[in-house]
Amino acid sequence: MREICIGKNEENQRIDKFLRKYMSKASLSFVYKMIRKKNIKVNQKRVSSDYILKEGDNIQLYLSEDTILGFIEKKNIKEVKREFGIVYEDQNILLVEKPQGLLVHEDINESENTLVNQVIKYLYDKSEYNPEVEKTFVPASVNRLDRNTSGIVIIGKNNQSLQNLNEMIRKKNYVKKYYLTIVKGTLKDKKALKGYLLKDQKSNKVEIIEKKHPDAKEIHTIYRPINTYGDYSLVEVELLTGRTHQIRAHLSSIGHPLIGDGKYGNLEMNRSFQNQFKLRYQFLHAYKIHFDKCLGNLKYLEGKSFYSSLPKELEKIKIALFP
Repeated sequence: MREICIGKNEENQRIDKFLRKYMSKASLSFVYKMIRKKNIKVNQKRVSSDYILKEGDNIQLYLSEDTILGFIEKKNIKEVKREFGIVYEDQNILLVEKPQGLLVHEDINESENTLVNQVIKYLYDKSEYNPEVEKTFVPASVNRLDRNTSGIVIIGKNNQSLQNLNEMIRKKNYVKKYYLTIVKGTLKDKKALKGYLLKDQKSNKVEIIEKKHPDAKEIHTIYRPINTYGDYSLVEVELLTGRTHQIRAHLSSIGHPLIGDGKYGNLEMNRSFQNQFKLRYQFLHAYKIHFDKCLGNLKYLEGKSFYSSLPKELEKIKIALFP
């Protein structure tokens, strides 16, 4: 029998979800079966699979140690070099600057050098995270950026903060996200764009449509022109929904593609910027996060804004286009 004491980084989650993280190699059906057959108890009592764990609870696993060990996947710290900058950090959250070209999460082609793995290594080196001490918790991001988009990514450093951040992201007007971009054409007035985004999984491209579709997701984008010169506009974009390629596809759909965007942009324009500035990716930077409303232990962030400067290569283009 093994006993697990629930601490602050494990509380306020369903027992079945906790156990799926604790014994990640075990199937969900196995977890349900063990709970139902009373091989898993809380405080020596039978509980349902949706029981919400509290700090101080003790989970009893009436399983052999070999069985438990066979279900636990060892967590290793990836030896990756830090490439991100730090916008803000306290005991609960970390706001980092993701450089262009770095994935936020692992994918089928890259399982080592990601932003999240770099953050985990950074916190491990600071003795603020230790996988051998934590039962299930791992620091994680609550927003994501495309590989070739730079800017601010929000990290939860403990379970309570991560849960509150995720809930704040889900709610409208709690966390506001702003981007800077340069688009083709002249934009004069602030405008709200609405529509539906349909994703093609095979091509990893999206299409913007006007009417509802069973496979499409509703999107809402607001743009505010900052400066215009010649055939280009410097624009601040606010994301009210955060869908794949939303800004790139939405602005392209109204005839104002981002410079450098190989998927949704203008080929001739992109070639010109590549030759002149060596720009090989979209000009898009997540430059501002505003915490309008906050929950729980993050109330102290309410009303605060955090900024990230344009990377040097993008700043150089901005100065050249808008003298």
